[in-house]
Amino acid sequence: MEWPNFHHLLYFWTVAREGSILAACQKLYVSQPTVSAQIKALERSFGQPLFTRRGRRLELTELGHIVLRYADEIFTLGRELAETVRGRPAGRALRFVVGIADVVPKLIAYRLLEPALELPEPVELVCREGKPEQLLAALAVHDLDVVLTDAPLGPNVNVRAFSHLLGECGSAVFGIPSLARKYRKEFPKSLKEAPLLLPTETCTTRRALNQWFFAQDISPRIVGQFDDSALLKAFGQAGRGLFFAPAAIAHEIEQQYGVEQVGTVNQVRERFYAISVERRVRHPAVMAISGAAKRELFR
Repeated sequence: MEWPNFHHLLYFWTVAREGSILAACQKLYVSQPTVSAQIKALERSFGQPLFTRRGRRLELTELGHIVLRYADEIFTLGRELAETVRGRPAGRALRFVVGIADVVPKLIAYRLLEPALELPEPVELVCREGKPEQLLAALAVHDLDVVLTDAPLGPNVNVRAFSHLLGECGSAVFGIPSLARKYRKEFPKSLKEAPLLLPTETCTTRRALNQWFFAQDISPRIVGQFDDSALLKAFGQAGRGLFFAPAAIAHEIEQQYGVEQVGTVNQVRERFYAISVERRVRHPAVMAISGAAKRELFR
């Protein structure tokens, strides 16, 4: 099907909104045959009727309702474009669509995104969580404005995008109070005997932890491995073992999960990146989270 004629679409939209052809004629300052002809032409291009007559009233068909929803969006955006060009603010919230890799801790994601909601202009935040490869594919076709993840783009990623380091911090070990007291003594040697909850081997942090365990001559007693960082912390909150998390959010983790910090491992660095299709970030929300991350979260 060819592109719809937007002039025809405007006549349809006005009739649907005004409730009758006569009212639309008065709104558009045209004759009734003109409006009827324009709508008939639009229906021919779609191959289906948009209105059905109930006595003297016109009612939208199922297709008519679908077309009306799209027409509402099209002409609302058109009006805002005209207002913006004339220098008048449209008042529409800035839409900010973010992909969050499932390995990024939820508290880190919130702290990173919080500054975007504090911009002078209103922001409509849309968060989509998933595997990094899925999110990067969405980024490539501009379905996302940015992807937040724990690793930069690898050499095998077939997406034209750029990695922007937001910041890094060491790791901290947490556990319920009884476990924290028990294993805080002689930390980190005490971890040789401790029950540990760890990310799965596919996680960037897990690979760094494995190297650190080897350097410290620790053979960890692993009681659970998790893809989902929130599920991992839920098990830690239940007292099933000690777990690692970014030191930058240590206070929030203690408050939210009722745990205590056992110790800090500065050698295991956790890094977080914003992946965008722009070499130089221009989106105001991305600029806000990048600046705040470096000034505050990872200072």
